[in-house]
Amino acid sequence: MEHDVLLQMTDICKEFPGVKALDHVSLTVKRGTVHALMGENGAGKSTLMKCLFGMYSKDEGRIFLEGKEVNFKNSKEALENGVAMVHQELNQALKRNVMDNIWLGRYPKIGGVMVDEKKMYDDTMKVFNDLGIDVDPKRIMSTMPVSQRQMAEIAKAVSFNSKIIVFDEPTSSLTEEEVEHLFKIINMLRDRGCGIIYISHKMAEILRISDEVTVMRDGTWVATEPASELTTEKIIKLMVGRELGNQFPPKTNKPGKVALEVSGLTAQYSLLKDVSFNVHEGEIVGLAGLDGSGRTECLETLFGIATKKAGTIKLDGREVRNRNARESIKNGFALLTEERRATGIFGILSIRENTVISSLKKHLRGLYLSDKSMKEDTQWSIDAMRTKTPTQETKIRSLSGGNQQKVILGRWLLTEPEVLLLDEPTRGIDVGAKYEIYQLIIDLANKGKVVIMVSSEMPELLGVCDRILVMSGGRLAGEVDARNTTQEEIMTLAAKYV
Repeated sequence: MEHDVLLQMTDICKEFPGVKALDHVSLTVKRGTVHALMGENGAGKSTLMKCLFGMYSKDEGRIFLEGKEVNFKNSKEALENGVAMVHQELNQALKRNVMDNIWLGRYPKIGGVMVDEKKMYDDTMKVFNDLGIDVDPKRIMSTMPVSQRQMAEIAKAVSFNSKIIVFDEPTSSLTEEEVEHLFKIINMLRDRGCGIIYISHKMAEILRISDEVTVMRDGTWVATEPASELTTEKIIKLMVGRELGNQFPPKTNKPGKVALEVSGLTAQYSLLKDVSFNVHEGEIVGLAGLDGSGRTECLETLFGIATKKAGTIKLDGREVRNRNARESIKNGFALLTEERRATGIFGILSIRENTVISSLKKHLRGLYLSDKSMKEDTQWSIDAMRTKTPTQETKIRSLSGGNQQKVILGRWLLTEPEVLLLDEPTRGIDVGAKYEIYQLIIDLANKGKVVIMVSSEMPELLGVCDRILVMSGGRLAGEVDARNTTQEEIMTLAAKYV
């Protein structure tokens, strides 16, 4: 059956100061299909969707929804007309509960005055039951893991009875089990006649879930093909305009003597309990585990932004306290956080300010900061990370998510850390940029640095790390040699204390 056209975007152009983000891009989405949108970071995928959703006003082009021309002035107007978007960077009222977040701005009222809490609860449960989501509507958002918050955001999009739903990197913080659940929801929505626009860098997902794939590069349309006719290699070639060989660089690092010793690490306010391990100089150690296993909590407790209840941390035989971020940086530790928008970037500041903010002492000349020195370090970071940006003065919030991640990684490298703690370092980053970040991690290990890396992507841990520590229920369930293990062995350990 030929699907009728639900959404048509033709010749969309959008320019920001110093950069043409979209250059005559067109996209057609048919009813009851999943249309994947792919491209490197900075290709213009999210910008195109923000033009559809009314977050940006397009400079040129036309948008048709069910044959009628639309031009949404804001996201509220888009939602009211059946266009919803689940953003990669969650923007939620964290101090409010789940149902408040879902019905914000459209609370059911009693007599048009008081909020009808019972109806709001019942309506939330109806959506959750429909989608098979197991979340308490009265739970405060800030107490939930990112994956559950994302499920709440998906439920919110569905609650508008949307015709078009945009998913921007929806699986970047989900476990394999949660990804399967999300795909069930997407297939259910497709069967109802929704048009799904699916943005992701994960090739296997795209080829599995999509009906059609549109590839963008540097703000332009490259190709639209049926997913059944594509392969991973063909998509990569369309995305980057070149062949990409091996997914991971060769491991050239040679671990030396023990550098970091962690003994009995227990957190005050999280499930982390009695974790002990050693890491050698020049070694890359992965932290695997299911969502909520204590991976992130382990890094945060090591770095001192989560309170330590017990345990010792030694670096090169000397005990370090790491009671807060300032002390940790002074002791040679650096932490790349999982949620870059909430805890990584200073959105209103420039790329230069975001790059040098953790190493300002290096740039002090007497009482003043040296502009020349800060420019040089920022340029080094931009070049080393291959960050796509018009200038150093560009506000970081105007960059794509992957380019923001590169700026933060560059920031930490400039502090010259001895221990680099990475929480999902390639989350939401395209395949070409991932390779560059893997190479940087290996280069750091070659210099004798200690690298501990959390990732939800098993192939990434196996491809980059020397050893993998597996967390389960806040405890260390075991460790494996990355060269001689299997995904099955890691998953068995991950389920040990669940």
